[in-house]
Amino acid sequence: MRAVLIVGVLLIVGIVGVAFYRGWFLVSSDRNSADQKINTTFTIDEEKIQEDKDKVHEFVDRARDEPDETNEETN
Repeated sequence: MRAVLIVGVLLIVGIVGVAFYRGWFLVSSDRNSADQKINTTFTIDEEKIQEDKDKVHEFVDRARDEPDETNEETN
């Protein structure tokens, strides 16, 4: 059970890491010197997510439509 939990946590951390790397999420902050407060903003770029999602769909469709060369060679 412990191994499943560790794998799950690593999977979530990996997905979040890829999301920040790909620019799907952005965290920014600025300091308001007048009242000594720090404002933090978390932004989700839905357009970037949709672009990457469309790229994955195109890649899968192309891979599905291309003939499998390894099967043709073995026959």
